[in-house]
Amino acid sequence: MRHVLIAALLVAPTLTIAETPEEKAVETRQGYFSLLGANMGVFAGMAKGQIDYDAEAAQNAADNVVLLSSYNTGHLFMEGTSSLDLDNTRALPDIWDDMAGVEAKFDNLNKAALAMQAVAGNGKAEMAGALGTLGGACKSCHDDYRAD
Repeated sequence: MRHVLIAALLVAPTLTIAETPEEKAVETRQGYFSLLGANMGVFAGMAKGQIDYDAEAAQNAADNVVLLSSYNTGHLFMEGTSSLDLDNTRALPDIWDDMAGVEAKFDNLNKAALAMQAVAGNGKAEMAGALGTLGGACKSCHDDYRAD
């Protein structure tokens, strides 16, 4: 019996309380935006000269951003997952008051991603030129729908 209690005590700290559907939605949403950010980081690093321009890496990042910006994100914005509802998100409640605006911003992101995809592998200058529009599409959503 003592061994069972010891084993239970050792395992207990690794058990977690089940997440709510809202917490899972936030975690998934944050994962999605982390993937976008990682690919944007490739462009930014190359444009700033922090990493060498690599046409293949730039093209892969552009292809990824196109794929991500084409993804239907509707299920990631579940009611009850704003910064007023949960502590682990910066999603402003304005999102749920203006889903048409959010969808329009995702459409702009996709258009900018397609423009980047067309030039990402053509040289640093062309990639950096498209980065302004792509970054602006990201920023416009952050400005309106993400807390600082």
